Formats: sequence, structure tokens, C-alpha cells
Amino acid sequence: MAKHSILETLNDSLRKDALSSISVMRFPPGQVLFSAGEQCRGLPLVLDGSIKVQMTGVSGHGIVLYRMGADDICTLSIGCLMTGRGYRAEAIVEEEAEAAIIPRGLFDRLMDQSADFRLAIMESYGRRLDELMLLVEEVAFHRMDERLEEWLLARAGQRQTVLSITHQELGVELGTAREVVSRLLKELERQGQVRLARGKIELTGLASKLAPV
Repeated sequence: MAKHSILETLNDSLRKDALSSISVMRFPPGQVLFSAGEQCRGLPLVLDGSIKVQMTGVSGHGIVLYRMGADDICTLSIGCLMTGRGYRAEAIVEEEAEAAIIPRGLFDRLMDQSADFRLAIMESYGRRLDELMLLVEEVAFHRMDERLEEWLLARAGQRQTVLSITHQELGVELGTAREVVSRLLKELERQGQVRLARGKIELTGLASKLAPV
């Protein structure tokens, strides 16, 4: 049975109807849940695992818009369900995930008949919109070398100074080209801040900037 906080906003009758109508599925890493241009068939509720939503531009460069973990809701799907438009990004499973899907018809009914459900959906949408606005600010106004260093430090812990990630994947995370990432990493390596290997980045000098635990 699907357990998700958004379902707890429903009264007993609506929750019973919802649980009898939604389907729960598991997805392996690498599974594409939806792609740009597809129509939205329902609202995914993430029960566990990790799913990233990313957009790829005409240049071929991509950027991660947000990630979803346990008890998250797919914000992009909310927008597509409310406007009737197709997806403008894709969702890819990073860690094996389980998700419940609220069909479009049921979503419309719950939005119409439950004020608490509707409020929770809009609050979730608003929180994600704030995060996306911060992402836009970072991309538009922060220098890429500063963003790269901040990303590396944010992903590393006091006892995790070796990151397993390719330059291409890091470019998608930061919304820039692989060549830009490679050039900036080479400069950090020249400064003694990192050590590069195939598919790995070791924080050497940068490790000293990590906050103690």
C-alpha cells in the first residue's frame, strides 16, 4: 500500500478511493520515467529512491532542475496536469525507486473535492518554484568557477573527499558544457585543489575548506 504524506490530507472516503485507483511500481537505475514532449498521464508520488529531472537544450547541453526522494511529488507533472501541456524535461531514476501514480482523472477529482489536498499540492509547487528560482539566479549571475567549487564542496563530506562523477555528468549538474568543466577542473588541478582520474575527482586542497563534523 502506498504511504505518502499527500494522501494523508484526504478524508477516509477519498483516501480509500485513491488507494484503490493508484498503481505502485519499482524502477531500476537508469529508467526514464518520462521524456520531453510526452503527455502527462498522472502525478508520480515518490515513495523511496532518487529520481532526477533534467532539461536538455537545443545545443545538447543539459541541466538538472531538481531531484526527488522519498515523500516527494513531481512538480513538473503538477504543471503539466493543470495546463494540459506536455513535459519539457525528462525524469531519470538515479537510485532504485518506488513511486505511486495518481491517474489524471483521479488527480482532477481530488483537486476539486479536497481543499486540503489542493493546498498541499500548491504548497509543494510553490516550494519547488522557489528552488528553481534560486537555480536560475545561480546559472545567470554566479561565475562558473565559483559554482563548480561550491558544488564539489557541497557534495563532499569530511570523510568523503573522492567523488565518482564524469566531466559530462558534472556539466549536466551545472548546466554547462563538458569542455567548460574539464577546463575549470584542469585549472583547479594545476592549483593543487583537486586530483583528476577517469570518472573520479579527488578533493586535495579543497578538502581543507570542508566544515569539520
